[in-house]
Parts: sequence; structure tokens; C-alpha cells
Amino acid sequence: MTPQLGEFIVRGPHGFSRVAYTEWGSPQAARAVICAHGLTRNGRDFDNLAQALAARGCRVLAPDLPGRGRSEWIRTPEHYDLPLYASVMGALIARIGASEVDWIGTSLGGFIGMQLAAEAGSPIRRLVLNDFGARVPAMALHRIGSYVGISPRFEHIEEVEDHLRRIHAPFGSLTGEQWRHLARHSAVATDDGSLRLHHDPAIARRFSWPLMLDISLWQVWDRVGCPVLILRGEHSDLLQRNTVEEMARRHAPAIRCRVSTIEIPGCGHAPALMSEAQIAPIAEFLLADGARCSGPRPSARLP
Repeated sequence: MTPQLGEFIVRGPHGFSRVAYTEWGSPQAARAVICAHGLTRNGRDFDNLAQALAARGCRVLAPDLPGRGRSEWIRTPEHYDLPLYASVMGALIARIGASEVDWIGTSLGGFIGMQLAAEAGSPIRRLVLNDFGARVPAMALHRIGSYVGISPRFEHIEEVEDHLRRIHAPFGSLTGEQWRHLARHSAVATDDGSLRLHHDPAIARRFSWPLMLDISLWQVWDRVGCPVLILRGEHSDLLQRNTVEEMARRHAPAIRCRVSTIEIPGCGHAPALMSEAQIAPIAEFLLADGARCSGPRPSARLP
């Protein structure tokens, strides 16, 4: 299965810029799924998941957020923030003409999805939060900030792979081919022939000032009204187990519709969603009949 590569122009706080995306499956598919990546990542992280969902009859779109992958860098780094990302996603949904979409968001992508799902008239039908929740510990952000702003140079793609294996070890136990896939799409050639990471180092600007307190998003979570699947890496420092438990029992999502939770063993922040064991429960959640239910489903743990 071969993906289609597309792009569109979006207007954000800084002006207009070009945003790239990868698309899998038929444009005529009844179900549209948007996959939103983490802070320094790009849409090609979802290739395995997207292929599996496309094989099940879905149309899957995985954009590169501004400053990542094939999308343009923006001139004002302070605008790498929610208003820009929301504009990008709104433009993408309008571009495909979907009245509703399912959303799979890893880390930052989960933050964007939760914010959009909380808005009035949201087109998000079902929401998958991959290792992101309603409380974000400051210490986890400090760890991410320790590597997000570096801009190393590499001589060979094998060096890129070694770098990713170190900083993204919490992704879990990936195969050699999976690490190579991430490396191929995480680097781009420079004018001198070396390789650099395929994102704008300026996205780290928001990590340049110290965070002393955890970030609370309960007021956002309480407005989410669609069915939600929460995935947590067993050793995650960004999504703590007690946060998941509280999300599963409080207010609108748990009362009005189903909130399912799954803990994924052997990984931290964030599960890579590249293995069939991690993909299968996502597909089951998205493709299940959409009848609303009266309360939360018990939490589960992958074997």
C-alpha cells in the first residue's frame, strides 16, 4: 500500500504557510481518521497504524505540524502553539470535506485533539489519547526540554537511528526496521551533505523558561463529549496512572459516553503504535458500533 503525499496552505497568527500531510486509503471511505504526532515528530510515525486502518476501510491523514517534516518552518517561533495547530487541523478537516473525523493523538497531538474535542460543535467523533491526559507533570516537560532544542549533525543515517534509540527509548521495544523507518523520516540532508533532524529547533522556545508547576487541563477534559480511548505507557512520566484513573471517572466523558483505558507494558512516553498488539485495540475502538453508553468501561492492560 502506497501513501499519497499532499499539501495545503493554512493561515495562522504569523500569516500563510505550507503544511504537508500523508494520506492512506480511499478518499471515498466512510470513516476519516486524523493522526497527530508528538512535539518533535512527524506524520510518518503513523505509517504502520495508518496502513492497518486503511486496510480496514478507513481514510487516514497524518499531517506534519508546522516546523516538522515536510511542512514549512514559521518566521515567529512563539507562534508554534495551539492557535496555529488548531488552524492547521481545521483547514485539513475542511479540505477533506468530512462532517466528522476520528482523532488519534500522541503527546502534543493528544493535547490538540483534546482541545478540539472540547469545543462546541466539534467534528471529532471518537478520540484516542496516546499518553496524554488532563494533567501534565512539570518534571516530564523538563526531560523533554533537555533534548528538544538540540540540533546535532550526522554523517550517516545509522547515526540518526542511534540518536533516536537513545532519546526515544521510552517508545518501547521496536524492531530494527521500525527504528530505521523512524530514522529515515526524521532526518534531512543539509547543504554540506550532512544530516540534521527534520524539525525546526525553534519549537523548543517554549521550553526556555522553567516550569515549576504541573499543567492542569481538567477544565478542557470536562468539556469533552465524545467516546475516548486513553493509552498509557507503563513507565510514562508524562501521563501518570492516577491521572488516567481520575479522567476515567469524572464528569462529562465518563458520564455521557464510554471512556476506555489501556496500559501498554514495556514502554514509557509514548507508545510508538507500530506493533499489531498496540494497533488492534485502537482499530477495535474506532470501528465499533457507535452507540453511546451510560458509563466508563473498566481499564485494561495489554499482555
